[in-house]
Amino acid sequence: MARITEWKPEDPAFWEKEGKKHAKRNLYISIPTLMLAFIVWQIWSIVAVRLNDIGFQFTAEQLFTLAAVPGLVGASLRFIYTFAVGKFGGRNWVVFSTGILAIPALGIGFAVQNPDTPYWVMLTLAALCGLGGGNFSSALANISFFFPKKEKGTALGINGGLGNMGVSVVQFVTPLIITIGTFSFIGGEAQVLPDGSQIWLQNAAFFWVGPIILMTIIAWFGMDNLPTSKQSVSDQFVIVKRKHTWIMTWLYVATFGSFIGYAAAFPLLLKSQFPEYVSLAFLGAFLAAAFRPFGGWLSDKFGGALVTTIVLFMMGAGALSVIYFTGQQLFIGFIISFLVLFIAAGMGSGSTFQMIPIIFPVKEAAPVLGFTAAFAAYGSFFIPKLFGWSVANTGTPITALYFFIAFYAVSIVINWYYYQRKNAEVRIMGKQEDEVSEKAAS
Repeated sequence: MARITEWKPEDPAFWEKEGKKHAKRNLYISIPTLMLAFIVWQIWSIVAVRLNDIGFQFTAEQLFTLAAVPGLVGASLRFIYTFAVGKFGGRNWVVFSTGILAIPALGIGFAVQNPDTPYWVMLTLAALCGLGGGNFSSALANISFFFPKKEKGTALGINGGLGNMGVSVVQFVTPLIITIGTFSFIGGEAQVLPDGSQIWLQNAAFFWVGPIILMTIIAWFGMDNLPTSKQSVSDQFVIVKRKHTWIMTWLYVATFGSFIGYAAAFPLLLKSQFPEYVSLAFLGAFLAAAFRPFGGWLSDKFGGALVTTIVLFMMGAGALSVIYFTGQQLFIGFIISFLVLFIAAGMGSGSTFQMIPIIFPVKEAAPVLGFTAAFAAYGSFFIPKLFGWSVANTGTPITALYFFIAFYAVSIVINWYYYQRKNAEVRIMGKQEDEVSEKAAS
């Protein structure tokens, strides 16, 4: 593939003739590689649910920790991955960061076959799954360089949303693939459940090794390094001095941090509250990921600040409803309320990411996207841990939800003050508002 020597996406002629086809090809390859990263990152959210059923003897808090540790490592790696595209090139980093995911996938496949595997080994493998968590920052930073400002919200929403779909894919596919001995030739005896049925929990990890290798090869031959994306780490690091970097980080923690944290905790929450419905755990992550592009599209049209305010209200209302229906032990109300919470968090992930390229110049927007995503990813550690603490100390997850509601309330005020009110420092309006303003000015 010919090397790209110039990149001018804001030039309409260049975009239509040359830029669009390259941008879309890179986006279409980025989506499945990012999806695989999320699959590996969140694999413990579903594997941890079955460990004690096949002979392991971990406490509830240990299981929540296994689901949470990939989030802690992944979030920390995102700070490194944020600056990797500018340092090494988009294609180069996607190839490396995708290929390395095969290591934890193979490790988990062998480890779960032996109930005597020490807990520290499981923790190490959980930490290695954090490699997948880092990819989001580099993938979004990379794709942001390819598209003109007017299309960034939609492009980032599609890449992030369909990539996020990996969480629901792993939670939906795992219960199906562990029921067949597909990879028994590698050394996989079946595990016997308490009811006498058999599963092959190793399939939950082995199944993804082939796709990881395939997408690594496709990324090598199909993606591009852009000349405009090259920046030194010191040039990129100037973003930490920007006030709005930290404000947008707070807002993205409220939205994406909630999504990924709830996704990691939801299977274990279902098992503790309504164990007969644990097979529905994938629904939350699926809806959140599906609605993320919709949040980006709405933000392009009506303004990210307005959409963010609306979804934060929805999240607060959803959390209140979860509290009520958990106390009443009404499953239908519980699941609907949680799904509303997931949908709003997904839309908010798209709306906040649409705001960043508007607030920052192109060279700063890419590292800011990665930087905010790094902090938000800590939600996948702290939310499961907070739920685990709440269940262990109060016997219910309700206490944790009150913390989240307070966080959403503060976020609404911050978003309104800096980006939505009439005299905001950076008032973010959608296309429709811009058209009305232009007519009024003329």
